[in-house]
Amino acid sequence: MSDKEAFTEHDWRRLLASLGEDPDRPGLHETPHRVAKAWKHWTSGYDQDPIEVLKAFEDGAEEYNELIVVRNIPVYSHCEHHLAPFFGKATVGYLPNGKIVGLSKLTRLVDIFSKRLQVQERMTIQIANALMEVLEPKAVGVVVKCRHLCMESRGIRAIGEETITSAMLGELQPNLALRTEFLALARD
Repeated sequence: MSDKEAFTEHDWRRLLASLGEDPDRPGLHETPHRVAKAWKHWTSGYDQDPIEVLKAFEDGAEEYNELIVVRNIPVYSHCEHHLAPFFGKATVGYLPNGKIVGLSKLTRLVDIFSKRLQVQERMTIQIANALMEVLEPKAVGVVVKCRHLCMESRGIRAIGEETITSAMLGELQPNLALRTEFLALARD
């Protein structure tokens, strides 16, 4: 991004002024700097390659043929329609085919895709597709359950509603028993 396109602290000051605030008052004086830093963190997923994070290894995976599931992975993202936060939990699982990945890498994968402007549906399938591409497992399942502040704080004001999305790839699509097992493991 060129300097001409970069959103700066000056722009955040202008936003505060456009809302009717005085960006120079003591409580807001440091806000443009803090907000710029926060948005850099909240969108840091653009600077990370999910493929590089998912370093697969075969040691320990040669005879393992059951589901591997990590539940309650935190999701903090912003919807691309209103830039409003959405947050919740993800469950990611896979059935290995000779390769496994460190369990913390599943959490990092969710974090990378959630730290981009998103819609929950796309984020869910991005997580599943990345895992499928790198590990080439027999199956991948992802379930994401989030609350969306764009729905809770404006418009319909659906307080406490959760949106649940899922992606089932590989053997989780045709194999009802495996799908049922994954969903049972994913359930809170």
